[in-house]
Amino acid sequence: MSERRLNKLRLYAAIKDTTMTHVIEDLIDSLKIPESDILGTVPTPSSTDG
Repeated sequence: MSERRLNKLRLYAAIKDTTMTHVIEDLIDSLKIPESDILGTVPTPSSTDG
């Protein structure tokens, strides 16, 4: 990650009074993935039960 982006993340986390990890986790959780992509790439629990 570039120094500029890291500093931006640090500043954002400080302004929001949270951790950088929390900011990143919230961003990941907010990502929208089309259901057709999910069905094609992510194993379902039944397919991994062996």
